[in-house]
Amino acid sequence: MYADRLDVITGLAKRRGFVFPASEIYPGARGAWDYGPLGVELKNNIKRQWWRTLVTGRDDVVGLDASVIAGPAMWEASGHTQHFAEPLTECQACQRCYAVAALTAQFTELHGRSPAPGLSDVNCPDCGTRGTFTDPRMFSALLSTSLGPNPPTPSYLRPEGTTGIICNFANVQQTARKKPPFGVAQIGQVFRNEIAPNNFLFRTREFEQADLVFFTQPDASAEWHQYWIDARMQWYVDLGINKDHLRLMEIAPAHSSERSINVEYHFDFVGAEWGGLEAISNRSDRDMQAHAKASGADLTHYDQEKSNRWLPHVVSASAGINRAVLCFLLDAYSEDMARNAKGGTDKRVVLKLDYRLAPIKVAVLPLSRNPELSPRARSLADALRGSWNVEFDDAGAIGRRYRRQDEIGTPYCVTLDFATPNDNAVTVRERDSMSQERVSVDQLEGYLNTRLRGA
Repeated sequence: MYADRLDVITGLAKRRGFVFPASEIYPGARGAWDYGPLGVELKNNIKRQWWRTLVTGRDDVVGLDASVIAGPAMWEASGHTQHFAEPLTECQACQRCYAVAALTAQFTELHGRSPAPGLSDVNCPDCGTRGTFTDPRMFSALLSTSLGPNPPTPSYLRPEGTTGIICNFANVQQTARKKPPFGVAQIGQVFRNEIAPNNFLFRTREFEQADLVFFTQPDASAEWHQYWIDARMQWYVDLGINKDHLRLMEIAPAHSSERSINVEYHFDFVGAEWGGLEAISNRSDRDMQAHAKASGADLTHYDQEKSNRWLPHVVSASAGINRAVLCFLLDAYSEDMARNAKGGTDKRVVLKLDYRLAPIKVAVLPLSRNPELSPRARSLADALRGSWNVEFDDAGAIGRRYRRQDEIGTPYCVTLDFATPNDNAVTVRERDSMSQERVSVDQLEGYLNTRLRGA
C-alpha cells in the first residue's frame, strides 16, 4: 500500500512542479532529480527552519560554508577512503550490481540464516535468477575528480559535511570568539557514488546535507549527545511530522564515532520499512586526533580557568535535506471528501504542510476575470508579496482553483468577489478546515500575519 503512496507522491511532485527527473529529455540520469518551482521553495523552507532553529535562534552555534572539493589527504585522515569502500557483486543474468552486505542482510531477514558461500542460494532481487553472482570486488562510494592540468591533481567531492567543519575548528573558534561548548552548522551539497539509487528522493548520488558539529568538553560529550538527540527528534515533530511515524534507533557506530542514534521515519518501502532521516553521533575526540596528527595542526583548546589544553570532543547531527523533503511530503499527503459546486462530494487531495514549510503561503483568487475584480486582485497580491510568497490565479472555476491550492499545500486562499468593490472585504479560506471568514482588505495583512508568523 505504501509503495502506491510513494507512486502517488512521485506523480504529484512532477505534476505540480515539486520534483522532476533530472535532465529528463536525455537518457542516463537515473537517481538524479531536479527541483521545480514549488520543490525549491519547499526545500529552501526546510533549510530555513533548520538554520533558524540551530543557528540564528541560538547564541552557541555559528555558520560555515566549507569547500565541496578537497584533496585525498583530508579524506584519508578522516577514514573515508578506507571505510567508504565495500564489496560489490553483479548478477550475470541481468547485469545489475548489488552490495554484498545488502544482499546478505536481505537474505538473512527472509530466511533466518546466512546465505551460502558465493551467494549461490540467493535470488537476484531484479530478475529472480538464483546464484549467478560474480566474485565480489571492492567499490568506493567516494566520487573522485581531478583539478588542473599537467598533471591533474586527484581530489574528491565531499561525501559528508562534518569533516570540513572539524578541520575549521581553530579558524572558527578564533574568529567567532567561541569556546566549547559551541557548535558550527553548515548546509551544502554532498556526493556519494551509490550502487543503486532508489525510492525517489530516498537514495540519490547527489543531495544536500545539513550538518551540526558541536564541540564539547571531554567529560560532557555524552550529556550533549543526549541533548541533541532529543532536540533533533522534536524538530521534526514541531514541523508537523506525526510522532508515531518517527523513532530513535541505536545503530552500529561508524568508524569515527563512539555511539550513534538515527532518527528514523516509517517510509515503509525501505528494506525493514524504517529509513534514516538524521544521524546523531558522539564522535569523542577521534576526528580531532586524526586530523591533528595528519596535518600537524594544533586543534586543542586552551582552558583559561584550568590553565591547561585539551582536545575537544565532537557531537554531530547530520540530516539529509532531500530525504526530509520526501518525509514531509509523505506525512503531509491527505485525502478527504469535499462538497463540490453541484452539491455532491468529490475526493480532495491536501498537502497538510506546516505553514512554515508550505511553498506558497497565500493564493489570491478573484472570483472571475471581471475588470473590476482581476486588476484589484493583482494589486492585492503584489502588496502581500512584501511579506510572503503569494500566487495569483484567475483561471478556471473557483472550486478547481481551491483544489489546486489544497494539493500544493497553500494555507490560505483570499477570494475577491462581486461584493468586494462595495464593502472592501475579501473571503479568506483556510486549507485544512476549509472554513471561510470575511476580512476587510485594510486588516488583511494583520489577519494573515498573526496566522503565518515566522513563515
